[in-house]
Amino acid sequence: MILVLRALGVGDLATAVPALRGLKAAYPDQDLVLAAPRWLAPLVDLVGAVDRLLPLDGLGPAGEPEPAGEPEPVDGAGPVPGQWAALDGVTPELAVNLHGRGPRSHELLLAANPGRLLGFACPAAGHLDGPHWNDDEHEVQRWCRLLRGYGIAADPGDLALRRPPPAWLPVGLTVVHPGGKDTARRWPAQRWADLARSLDGLGHHIVVTGSADEHDLAEEVATGAGLPMNAVLAGHTDLAELATLVAYGRMVISGDTGIAHLATAYRTPSVLLFGPVPPHRWAPPADRPWHRVLWRADLAGEPAPADTPHPSLLAVEPDEVLAAVSEADRTGQVRDAVTAH
Repeated sequence: MILVLRALGVGDLATAVPALRGLKAAYPDQDLVLAAPRWLAPLVDLVGAVDRLLPLDGLGPAGEPEPAGEPEPVDGAGPVPGQWAALDGVTPELAVNLHGRGPRSHELLLAANPGRLLGFACPAAGHLDGPHWNDDEHEVQRWCRLLRGYGIAADPGDLALRRPPPAWLPVGLTVVHPGGKDTARRWPAQRWADLARSLDGLGHHIVVTGSADEHDLAEEVATGAGLPMNAVLAGHTDLAELATLVAYGRMVISGDTGIAHLATAYRTPSVLLFGPVPPHRWAPPADRPWHRVLWRADLAGEPAPADTPHPSLLAVEPDEVLAAVSEADRTGQVRDAVTAH
């Protein structure tokens, strides 16, 4: 059995898919057990490399499950008493730390008594044989590089998730997702509303998504855009339904948050507003022009007052996003036409 730790959020799981598939390909006869938050189960089922989810909640940087976003530079995992009791006494042949650089996440995995630990070098945890951590590399590349350091192949472009059945959800929607991990990453609600109003006028069928905590924000955006309240899906879709909306959607427009990685996984055209974290760490692959990234690198180092969007986001105007949507939409249509022939 292979025990893998990646107890974070949607984007974190999506960016670990190539590494998970690389592990499964290297050890096809071993059960791959992923320790991750229980609420990620619908997404884990779409990866295709995980044999079992071992629910592990509360390991985010602030001691809470992370809804989406990046791991902290020093990971927030720590030993959880009795956590590995769910392994029913089975000792992992291999434990793999895809959660962070240690030491606490290393120590958590070592508490499972694995035959071997794969992880970044961390003298504080007594682990010396792994590659060195690079804080400034792309998240997908990070975990593929970790595996390559141990002689395991992983393809950074292997990001696709299994497409769920459409069920009752409509197809061809433009998904506007105004929320984000923290205020610094959230474009102002009025600008989202202005953008959504323009898109509605151009014939886009819009829904506004988000978590239950973001329902009021979604309503504010919809009201400002003149959209009906049934366009507000924030708090009304589970993770499987959100993945379905994206998989069969026309377009995703969001900040640097988990839904952006679902758009990458399903090759759904997207426009992503980055800031303050630079896109070279979390953006879609550069060879996919139907994904557009808006980023003001010249403002990346500017200080941001508490509880306000970062200046690099405030510098982005709705007309700029609208132009990027048009380009992403056109490129996606050309891609689909070429694929069809």
